[in-house]
Amino acid sequence: MVGPSPLPFHEGDPPPRALDEAGIDDIVAAFVAAARRALSAGFRVLEIHAAHGYLLHSFLSPLSNRRTDRYGGSLENRMRLVLRVAEELRRIVPAELPLFVRISATDWAVGGWDLQQSIALAHALCERNVDLIDCSSGALVPHAKIPVGKNYQVPFAEAIRREAGIRTAAVGLITEPEQANEIITSGSADLVCLAREMLRQPYWALHAQQTLHQEPAWPVQYGYAVRRRK
Repeated sequence: MVGPSPLPFHEGDPPPRALDEAGIDDIVAAFVAAARRALSAGFRVLEIHAAHGYLLHSFLSPLSNRRTDRYGGSLENRMRLVLRVAEELRRIVPAELPLFVRISATDWAVGGWDLQQSIALAHALCERNVDLIDCSSGALVPHAKIPVGKNYQVPFAEAIRREAGIRTAAVGLITEPEQANEIITSGSADLVCLAREMLRQPYWALHAQQTLHQEPAWPVQYGYAVRRRK
């Protein structure tokens, strides 16, 4: 287990091994190799996961990054690894395919990563031709106080979209079609991403079309089934 600094998540947990620069280069190369495999497999959208306490997020936050080299200390240094990964992936991902980056817009903890730093990161990612910032939050430290509720992360997507001039996605406790539609039509975000609600209701998208008075876009395969039945 590796990280920017040898700091355990919980007291008593085994600490990660702090990466040296050669190890960081290996991490970048691993992201590139993974992206090549995804493209070879036919994926049409790639997203860099830099949120939720995973490795790239841990380099961003001053709560987990105590380095004194060019990957730690200043905001510019803490962003360096994420920006390197984004640059390398943008070189190999065809221009017509979108590249997303998921971030935790705040650590919900004093002295941690926050919205203003997220806006600065989004600016830098936009300059590197990243297409969209997927705006989540938290999960870096166990003591975070997160005010979970309806649309609780939407303001992050709205602020980053407005201040950084980049497309954003809103996530988190978005469960109703009208709610999702309002987020988009109000300009708070360009996309709404669903996870648990789609697990609860696999036909959520068809239900949303009906709720919003549109003709449901039934899968083509359903038509095959109907014809065979006839």
